[in-house]
Amino acid sequence: MLDLCLLGTGGMMPLPYRYLTSLYCRLNGSALVIDCGEGTQMALRKSGYSPNPIDVICFTHYHGDHISGLPGLLLTMGNADRTEPLTLVGPKGLERVVSMLRVVAPELPFSIKFVEFTGDSFEYEFGGYKIRAFKVDHKVPCYGYTVTVDRLPAFDPERAKEAEIPIKLWNRLQHGETVCEDGRIYTPDLVMGPPRKGLKLTYVTDTRPIPRIAEEAAGADLFIAEGMYGEEEKDGALQEKKHMLMQDACRLAKEAGVKELWLTHFSPAMNHPKEYEESLKEIFPAALVPKDGQSTTLRFEETPEAPEVEA
Repeated sequence: MLDLCLLGTGGMMPLPYRYLTSLYCRLNGSALVIDCGEGTQMALRKSGYSPNPIDVICFTHYHGDHISGLPGLLLTMGNADRTEPLTLVGPKGLERVVSMLRVVAPELPFSIKFVEFTGDSFEYEFGGYKIRAFKVDHKVPCYGYTVTVDRLPAFDPERAKEAEIPIKLWNRLQHGETVCEDGRIYTPDLVMGPPRKGLKLTYVTDTRPIPRIAEEAAGADLFIAEGMYGEEEKDGALQEKKHMLMQDACRLAKEAGVKELWLTHFSPAMNHPKEYEESLKEIFPAALVPKDGQSTTLRFEETPEAPEVEA
């Protein structure tokens, strides 16, 4: 299962009641953060999460409301005696930008690894997460992220019997090990059933509503997307600034066939974004206008489980 918390829902500038957009993901004790605007460490604390498990931070782009909270978060991690390395992932220029921000956090008890990318898309894996960055349409290079968690096929004892595989090898094969026994090689695919659906999350902000977004989000369990304004008449200004409306996000969610949509990156001029939720549901019924700290757990679909084989 994948635990998620939308730490903040604001865009441009933090407000007393709304932190800037940042997403916290946790899988098997390892945390991934996407974007780190001003106040992210406070939002973490308010939501009851610790920065200690964070192994990777991904950035959509380098406007201040998406990265300016990094120095404070790094210092908080350092003050907690962290020694494990931290990986930062983002478009080209990441190390240069972070180096400038670290003028106020020059000494840390842990190392930082930079993973930079260019082009139309980029893929990165760690700790069970599969991360895919894809280019969107903003005034500067900006990327959306899709995070997937694969699910192993279920162990199929009938297939193992048909292949005449010794029972003593079943456990090792079930856990992905290839085994050589009596001159014969046994591979895990001999004892596993058909593929099973994993988990999929897509996060997009600071972009125009381009078809690419729906393609990348197709079938997602959760789609988190920018909704800068809820008034359709604001679209002209958003075209120039390369942002999108709540309604745009709803139409993309409908096209992509996602299970649920959370809106985020609200303009500070929009005091009560929740008031648009009812009308947005007319476009996409599973749309939610969340508050800071909105959380959920994505779980694998229930399927019959074969019993764990004893070693």
